[in-house]
Amino acid sequence: MATRLVHKMVYDAPASEVAAMLSDPVFREEVCRNQRATSYSVEIEGGVDAKAVRVEMEQPTDKVPSFAKKFVGATTTIVQTETWADAYQATIEVGIPGKPGEIRGTAILTEVDDVTTETVELEIKVKIPLVAGKIDELLAKLLGSALRSEERTGKAWLSR
Repeated sequence: MATRLVHKMVYDAPASEVAAMLSDPVFREEVCRNQRATSYSVEIEGGVDAKAVRVEMEQPTDKVPSFAKKFVGATTTIVQTETWADAYQATIEVGIPGKPGEIRGTAILTEVDDVTTETVELEIKVKIPLVAGKIDELLAKLLGSALRSEERTGKAWLSR
């Protein structure tokens, strides 16, 4: 079984500005800091129109429920890769090295009247017998929180 997460981030800016923001490593680093990463690296190859993004971060797990701590430890490393076919569509993979499961999906930017919506759809599958469903739901909740943090960071970034 898998858990599906759909999250929309709305920015008062044209899609071209949002695409440029998502292509800026300084923005991605600011997102990592705002998501409480204790260490991180950001690599972006390509330009605004087509790019490969790789974000690796280590985060504390102090907000993870006790039933999940034995699976993730005191900190966890998260690796997010995005392949942008053009400025407005990406495939996303999120992994936790050494942990069973996968998170895959898409990000799509759409613009109406200079307001851009970034829609992220992810499918979360954890392969741990007996607790997979609980872990799937927990990851969906944590990813939703991370995306809300990214949206707050993006709104502040675009308002500068």
